[in-house]
Amino acid sequence: MGVKRVFLIVLDSYGIGYLPDADKFGDVGANTLASIVKSEKYDTPNMKKIGLFNIDGVTCGEHEEFPMGSYGRMAESSMGKDTTIGHWEIAGLISPNPLPTYPEGFPEEVLKPFCQQTGRGYLCNKPYSGTDVIRDYGEEHLKTGKLIVYTSADSVFQIAAQEELVPLEELYRDCRIAREILQGKHGVGRVIARPFVGTSPDNFTRTRNRHDFSLIPPKKTMLVSLKEHGMDTCAVGKIYDIFAGQAIDHTVSISGNEDGMEKTFAFMEEDFNGLCFVNLVDFDMTYGHRRDIEGYANAATVFDRQLGQFMEKMREDDVLIITADHGCDPGYKGTDHTREHTPMLIYGAPVKAGVSIGTRTTFADIAATVLDMLGVSESLDGTSYWNLVKK
Repeated sequence: MGVKRVFLIVLDSYGIGYLPDADKFGDVGANTLASIVKSEKYDTPNMKKIGLFNIDGVTCGEHEEFPMGSYGRMAESSMGKDTTIGHWEIAGLISPNPLPTYPEGFPEEVLKPFCQQTGRGYLCNKPYSGTDVIRDYGEEHLKTGKLIVYTSADSVFQIAAQEELVPLEELYRDCRIAREILQGKHGVGRVIARPFVGTSPDNFTRTRNRHDFSLIPPKKTMLVSLKEHGMDTCAVGKIYDIFAGQAIDHTVSISGNEDGMEKTFAFMEEDFNGLCFVNLVDFDMTYGHRRDIEGYANAATVFDRQLGQFMEKMREDDVLIITADHGCDPGYKGTDHTREHTPMLIYGAPVKAGVSIGTRTTFADIAATVLDMLGVSESLDGTSYWNLVKK
């Protein structure tokens, strides 16, 4: 049975238990799934039916006696636990070296040209929570017009600005300036615009006009391979940003997880041949980093309801893969991502039911499998498991 369309949905940060090298990242004991299943708001019968709780190492939840799909546990080979490196690896590019991080803030050789070219000074310049930084620096920003520059444990250069003081187009221009500066040894994974509204710490609120400016992947990804072989590439959510738009035909932005799935449903109505690559960021951005167990659990429940609708709409030549790019355990210390295994659920008429592919050594096996099932011969990082799960 042939495959015409693959829908690859990344549940951003939906980890299923810490990796063997989690001690290097300070994440021993982290387990996003184990934290959220404890909530009364957690209910994911469709992921359960595909095989979520049958995956190696998953000890929470109830096993499905007769899974509808196949399943496995993915380990990250790249040296990182951030969105960019995680997605690049899912797309067939292992990153042996971590992207640069700035726990002490950015050096003058970055900030001096940034200020000269933007015409604005800066505030903060250290790792900070996105909500805390506007609370603590927002008033000074409004008084001085200086941009709030901050980072996190990830490889990011973030710029927060109030939308009335710094219009969105100016903020995006400033981010492009930073992106040009942040190359080479300072080549952070993402420059992120973080606009907010409000006039005082009591009502400062981040908006959904965030925009990411990413590095172009340093090697070929499955998206490039698909394009070179004449196939369609569709992106939902921040996939376009993560890959700097490279080899993406059609993209739609989203206003949250639910909207992301609605936009994916719209792509299901299109007669394309290739890949629809989806990122649902609320799990990470809205709940994981804020250590909101109840919110994360409820978001999983809402997604699962939409997943049921998705499964009903699938065509005979469609395949669905559900995975994640890292963990962000809402029950763990701090506010950072967590170094975890991720799930791999695969479902569709061309897929066997009840096959475990065990634990794979790299997320890149997903890219190899996507290319394999679509009939594209390409040597990227990763090894296909299609022969294990195809009918």
